[in-house]
Amino acid sequence: MAFASLKDFVAFLEERGELKRISFPVSSKLEITEIADRLVKKNGPALLFENVTGSPFPVLINAIGTEQRMAWALGVEKLDDLAGELAELIQTQPPEGLIDKIKMIPKLTRVASLMPKKISSAPCQEKIMDPVDLSQLPILHCWPKDPAPFITFGMVITKDPDTNIRNVGIYRMQVLDKKSTAMHWQIHKTGRRHFERYRELGEKMPVAVAIGGDPAHTWSACAPMPDNVDEFLLSGFCRKKSVELVKCKTNDLYVPADADFILEGYVDPKEDFVTEGPFGDHTGYYTPPEMFPRFHVTAITHRENPIYFTTIVGRPPMEDGAMGKAVERIFLPLLRLTFPEVVDMHVPAVGCFHNLAIISIRKQYPGHARKMMNSLWGMGQMMTNKCLVIVDHDVNVQDLYEVVWRITNNIDARRDITFAEGPVDHLDHASPHQFVGSKMGIDATRKIPEEEYYRRWPEDVVMDEEIKNRVDQMWSKLGL
Repeated sequence: MAFASLKDFVAFLEERGELKRISFPVSSKLEITEIADRLVKKNGPALLFENVTGSPFPVLINAIGTEQRMAWALGVEKLDDLAGELAELIQTQPPEGLIDKIKMIPKLTRVASLMPKKISSAPCQEKIMDPVDLSQLPILHCWPKDPAPFITFGMVITKDPDTNIRNVGIYRMQVLDKKSTAMHWQIHKTGRRHFERYRELGEKMPVAVAIGGDPAHTWSACAPMPDNVDEFLLSGFCRKKSVELVKCKTNDLYVPADADFILEGYVDPKEDFVTEGPFGDHTGYYTPPEMFPRFHVTAITHRENPIYFTTIVGRPPMEDGAMGKAVERIFLPLLRLTFPEVVDMHVPAVGCFHNLAIISIRKQYPGHARKMMNSLWGMGQMMTNKCLVIVDHDVNVQDLYEVVWRITNNIDARRDITFAEGPVDHLDHASPHQFVGSKMGIDATRKIPEEEYYRRWPEDVVMDEEIKNRVDQMWSKLGL
């Protein structure tokens, strides 16, 4: 399922009773945050603020704040449906013989049909704002100690100056004035790598920011895709339709044609960095001020009747919890391709996703859990994980009550807790030094003699299946 516009997604949600229109005048400074925060924490509906003081544009928030709405945004009823499709596609191996090549044709054709396509004109360029004025957009001032409004759902589009390979990422953008923002390119992100290369070359870096359009684009921009893999291809895969792209008016980047707003511009690596922050972030804490590049906006284009798509982050649970759940479910099959022993994984929103990961495995040999820890800490964005818990295959990792029960019963602290040093998230405030800190691995699996366990491991207390079935049959007669 592909949504031709964000407006179409709004209509889709409204038909299903999942959207609330608010016509009462509300301020984008703090008030929308407080209203949305209350609804998000109650699994409430998407909110469309139609009368935002100081701006002619409506605001859509909490649109993908539940697992069901997140699944709909990606074109499926259940996230696991998309996970299965992606796993099947990725499992395709390079063909060796003629028969294998013939068998691959349908899959190769499918991939080719989902590649982004360039077009000459687009809805996102129906209107050109003249003069450029970011204050016209209802950009949220989210939290009391934030110094200014922040763009939180901007899809920041850059390209590698050597390979011209595109990257699309979600980076927060603090509004500095009517024509510029800070660009929060964290040290581990691809956008930052592109910036550093432009700095080496001494060239201005073209940048474009897309807001809105099919919500699949926004999720794909924050997904942990391998470097040099186009996020718009992932979006096309999700929506079963290629993403149409149009060339910017003032630089040579291409942006999604169905977006609601486009900010075009550049970053000059020769300029001094600007102070960005503090900002109430997804950790639930204010991240302190830091120096980041300045993004100069040279043009703002938008649809005829655009919707400003945004979110708030802060103390979990928040809307990004559903986005993180989508990453967890959809990328689980990809993890299994490398580690077939993995049964399930859970990255709880309360752990800010990267801080805590719980993995269940089919344990096959002594030290298997420690092997998984070391392997996972060396993979992509898992490198920033601070606490990794490994449990047995029969543990429901989605049930935190069960996970805590298993941990507290199954570990000997000296034997089963491992510490390691490595990268931590840019926003981590607990490590003694920024970017590098300690990690903890917990082996909560059943132990065997080769793992310094010389007793008989106890059995779980469970009822006999025959008795359970017998009670099931009599249940309606018990008056309970």
